[in-house]
Amino acid sequence: MKGNPTIISALNELLANELTAMDQYFIHSRMYEDWGLNKLYERIDHEFDDEKEHASLLIQRILFLEGTPDMTKRDPIKVGTDVPSMLQNDLEVEIAVDNLLKQTMALCEQEKDFVTRGMLQKLIDDTEMDHAYWLEQQLGLIDKLGLENYLLSQV
Repeated sequence: MKGNPTIISALNELLANELTAMDQYFIHSRMYEDWGLNKLYERIDHEFDDEKEHASLLIQRILFLEGTPDMTKRDPIKVGTDVPSMLQNDLEVEIAVDNLLKQTMALCEQEKDFVTRGMLQKLIDDTEMDHAYWLEQQLGLIDKLGLENYLLSQV
């Protein structure tokens, strides 16, 4: 099915953001694992898998619309140096993806591509309800408990 080139371009921009998030979660998860922070490792590794799934959905949709997925573009990743900066950097990526998802969903409505918009709804649900919410919660726990107590809870 020949898709709208504007929507395919927007989906490729989203793909770049999802791949960036995936790369960042990948390195952060392995850092947590190396530091022995097993709970953080397991959660962030799960987020890495979610981002792979999001990228896969975008690739499938681009292909369905007879576009070419662009796997070469990424935004620069921000590797943190400690747990708070890692969580904050991951939250910033999720906020950027959320904003781009909303813009792309609005474009889909404008272009009357409701199937693509519906597919993007799953991504925004994961982004807002799961990923960003959890990251905000962890940063709040660090503020409430203190970093040392938080880190002890993640071993």
